[in-house]
Amino acid sequence: MTRPAHIRDKAVDPVRAVARDVLRAVRERDSYANLVLPALLRERKITGRDAALATELAYGTCRSAGTLDEIIASAAGRPVADIDGTVLDVLRLGAYQLLRTRIGAHAAVSTSVDLIRSEAGQGPAGFCNAVLRKISQRDEDLWTDELAPTMADDLIGHLAFRYAHPRWIAEVFAEALSTPDAPVRAGELQAALAADDERPLVHLVARPGLISAEELAAATGGDIGAFSPYCVYLPGGDPGALDAVREHLAGVQDEGSQLVARALTVAEIDGPDTGRWLDLCAGPGGKAALVGAVADIDGAHLDAVEPSDHRATLVRQSVDGLPVTVHVADGRSSGLTPGYDRVLVDAPCTGLGSLRRRPEARWRRQPSDVPELVALQRQLLSAALELVRPGGVVVYSTCSPHPAETVGVVESVVADTGARVVDARPFVGVADIGDGPFVQLWPHRQGTDAMFLAALTRP
Repeated sequence: MTRPAHIRDKAVDPVRAVARDVLRAVRERDSYANLVLPALLRERKITGRDAALATELAYGTCRSAGTLDEIIASAAGRPVADIDGTVLDVLRLGAYQLLRTRIGAHAAVSTSVDLIRSEAGQGPAGFCNAVLRKISQRDEDLWTDELAPTMADDLIGHLAFRYAHPRWIAEVFAEALSTPDAPVRAGELQAALAADDERPLVHLVARPGLISAEELAAATGGDIGAFSPYCVYLPGGDPGALDAVREHLAGVQDEGSQLVARALTVAEIDGPDTGRWLDLCAGPGGKAALVGAVADIDGAHLDAVEPSDHRATLVRQSVDGLPVTVHVADGRSSGLTPGYDRVLVDAPCTGLGSLRRRPEARWRRQPSDVPELVALQRQLLSAALELVRPGGVVVYSTCSPHPAETVGVVESVVADTGARVVDARPFVGVADIGDGPFVQLWPHRQGTDAMFLAALTRP
């Protein structure tokens, strides 16, 4: 019987073995790195600086995989599709250390060779050694000069390679950052892709009514957020180990997502607020928890809709103790009685706005994913407009800057329903955010995920 890899690898570096096993889970089982890694670190009792290094290696390698593959293919003289997956995982891990960390070349190569030898023997280990030594002869800039198109010939192609994005996503960013009068400036596209290629700070959310952002910052050593009144930036460490998080006084939530949830609660409406609020796409529950906490303070009640039983369970756990009722239903035909004052549609989307927090996602998404999601988004927004009362507000959001999922969906639904777009900027409270009426946040501008926000009302 074959022993598990981490048992066979007693002679290899346990930190790199964890990172390799994350890469393998992502490749073989389409796992999510941010779910696999914490479990492995706990299982193998890796903490402190070792855990931080394992996190950097696993997430960084996942984030850079496409660019690393082009470099590996050049150094190996063969397509990565022709390289055994077990070997490719380690080549990616070694190449990332050589090109994108300060780890010495000898350590990066030798530890990688040890990983291969422990599983596959001397032949593959020799191949790994030869490829990584060839990669080590150039730094990332020189590899980019050799393999990427020049900026003069192909600006988007060059920047996509340099900042480890599929070309189609770089094109989406360029389109979203452009205006009707002018294409995006090269410097801003570069800044957007560079920010998206960095490992972001952890953002905490202070639960309203339980703890303030000031108290949370003092308890965690973090900094108060720039925009959301509930946000704290965590400088480092495992947020799950914080007392405030374990005691459900705070949670992990990007500041952009906090701003979307808050916008629903502060948006101006015509007529009295009767306290009927709705989250039409509630799973996994982060926004529902924040809206529910505000509803508890304001004397309102939130209905939260989620079609998946599993995700509905996560929502229930997130909103425990709050005035929230979770409904397992399809938001397009929820069966709920119309007349809501406030409706949130945080629609399923490509997630292109949160790629920096989901390291493997950029290489999984395809342009072919967009049309089906756009159709779903239109249906959900149309359903929300049927559920909101006249004079109430619908907040539509996506964690994506893709124009088809953002402005395109809103304009299409407005044309079909006669709904009226409201300027969403006052509900967000972020200065210098453009001409409106929509809000598009960006990592390189606000330091948040690239959340899109629109507000609509029924005449």
